[in-house]
Amino acid sequence: MSTPVVFIHGLWLHASSWEPWVEVFAQAGYAPVAPGWPGDPDTVAEARRHPEPIADHGIDDVVTHFAALIAELPAKPILVGHSFGGMIAQKLLGQDLAVAAVAIDAAQIKGVLPLPLSALKATLPVFKNPGNKHKAVSLTAEQFRFAFGNAISEAESDALFERWAIPAPGKPLFEAAAANFNPHSPAKVDTANELRGPLLLMTGGKDHTVPEAVTRATLKQYRHSDAVTDLMEFPDRAHSLTIDAGWREIAESALTWLGKQSL
Repeated sequence: MSTPVVFIHGLWLHASSWEPWVEVFAQAGYAPVAPGWPGDPDTVAEARRHPEPIADHGIDDVVTHFAALIAELPAKPILVGHSFGGMIAQKLLGQDLAVAAVAIDAAQIKGVLPLPLSALKATLPVFKNPGNKHKAVSLTAEQFRFAFGNAISEAESDALFERWAIPAPGKPLFEAAAANFNPHSPAKVDTANELRGPLLLMTGGKDHTVPEAVTRATLKQYRHSDAVTDLMEFPDRAHSLTIDAGWREIAESALTWLGKQSL
């Protein structure tokens, strides 16, 4: 039986942005799926036309949603998450709902303290209005270029924006921002779990939204667990690394790492 792989997108990207990855993982012998978050419409166009169902879903809602999907699979999956999807993947792995996880430029979990200025600027479209906590917020092409496409050409960034960008719920960002002041934060991950499967953290050295300092601080959160936790760096890549022209390098690096874990 092929091992299931569940791809988990982050904010501002539609689940269909994983399509090239799904194809590559299927060719490698896995059984991949790329479901949306709760409320996500089936298409980018529909998400832009009707963003209301996307709004007001928090981290716990998304974790519960994916846990229910995992429960219907024939076996525990490998999780591959990008940005907030990387945080969700870590939470699910910590709950022993997966055999392994790859967290790519993952949003900060509770306990991570660095808050680089570029990350604040990238998320300003949400935080500039407290009311956005309960809304779905869109980026402009210019905002997308700063948050995602700063390491690629403006033309490529604009093309990716047109193809994949959708409104995103503001609630997860507000929850993550308050995580270190909330003992019961939904951004808390069981980083001390000794029995969980292996975890790979991937980081882009030019990422504005989740700078390398955040990923390195995340790695330190796992220091009390002997379970496999690896870090892989791509110095010239930014937050678009899963969807831009260099996506295949990231995908194949993840596949190589999974192979080394006998997965």
